Amino acid sequence: MNLTLLNEKFENCSCGRKHICLIDYVKIGKGAINTLPLLCKKYNSILLVCDNNTYRVCGKNVETILAEKISNRIVLESNGDVVIPNEEKISEIESGIQPETGLIIGVGSGVINDLCKYVSFKHNLEYFIVATAPSMDGYASVGAALILKGMKVTINARPPKAIIGDTDVLKNAPQKMLQAGYGDIIGKYSCLNDWKLSALINNEYFCDNIYNLTLSQTEKVKPFAHALLNKNEEAVESLMEALVTVGIAMSYVGNSRPASGSEHHLSHYFEITGILENKDYYSHGIDVMYSTAITAKIRENIINSYPSKYIFSRDKWISDIKRIYLNSADEVISLQDKIGWYTVDERNVIEQKWDKIINLLKEAPSFSECTNMLLEIGLSYSDFIEFYGIQKIKDAVLYAKDLKDRYTVLWLNYKYFKGEFLK
Repeated sequence: MNLTLLNEKFENCSCGRKHICLIDYVKIGKGAINTLPLLCKKYNSILLVCDNNTYRVCGKNVETILAEKISNRIVLESNGDVVIPNEEKISEIESGIQPETGLIIGVGSGVINDLCKYVSFKHNLEYFIVATAPSMDGYASVGAALILKGMKVTINARPPKAIIGDTDVLKNAPQKMLQAGYGDIIGKYSCLNDWKLSALINNEYFCDNIYNLTLSQTEKVKPFAHALLNKNEEAVESLMEALVTVGIAMSYVGNSRPASGSEHHLSHYFEITGILENKDYYSHGIDVMYSTAITAKIRENIINSYPSKYIFSRDKWISDIKRIYLNSADEVISLQDKIGWYTVDERNVIEQKWDKIINLLKEAPSFSECTNMLLEIGLSYSDFIEFYGIQKIKDAVLYAKDLKDRYTVLWLNYKYFKGEFLK
């Protein structure tokens, strides 16, 4: 992808903002890993960060290519297939930083990228990411998604200086990671609709150009489901390019709004509650795609209804938050008290703009379209319902929104449509 042309296009945007991306280099394609020696020419002391899976898949190769430039190596142990990006893992990476360290190279996907992004920012070091799977869109974003004090938080940091996606590695990623990457992209239909919705109801900042950039990447990848299941190299390259481009869109805005909405909040809910309850949960992108179907169902319910009076019981809300979020409940309550959306009744605005809201909600794919997309990528909505159970999903529809400070269709549904999910 031509990063220079993309940056030039968005430098002086019609929205009035100057969009900047701090990434210097993106290389996606066959043999991309061989560009590392040139990219690392000025660095003499590099910290390599992998987990035990990604070291085997690609990290050892990176270590061989860069030879003596690698001065230290941290290989994070995973709990099964999962590395949790928490305080313990942050400290483990920090232990590998030496006074002479000039660069951190992460080899992995979502969690490795987030950890390296955060640690490099905290210690004022540059970092590169060598992707091992086209599984999520955070490679190029400014945000580092971490789990701190048991809460899923996104901390603004800065993107990597270089992103390397070697299709010889990416195409051999496990099928579930290809499904996850596809799901993360398909989720943009939901989050983009949420962004428009908040702009309409709350006058939130909105950029047509970034919206269209993200939507174009989603439309480009949508037809590739079968090709991705067959590990077609061109399809894998297109998916990775879309994921990186969407990450750049987030960097342009300075937050995750162009790529994360109600479907991501639901995904974060399933992850957080899974960790708190010590229960299994799907990978992020797969949860995002399933959750996109949930948000489609919510939109259809709203389209066929009319906003009711807003009634809020703080006692019931606190009781439910404590039941769901356990020892993280106080953090959730504190966040929402700070934001104050429970104290705001925007029904007059919603009624005045009701026709526009209905037309906007109709722009997103229907529930039927979403379940068909799931089937095309080898997933079944009924498996999702069975895996989590209907009560947990209903709780998610009501209370996943409380994990974040962002307005989405989940808020509209909760406040004026009784939090309905199934009708």
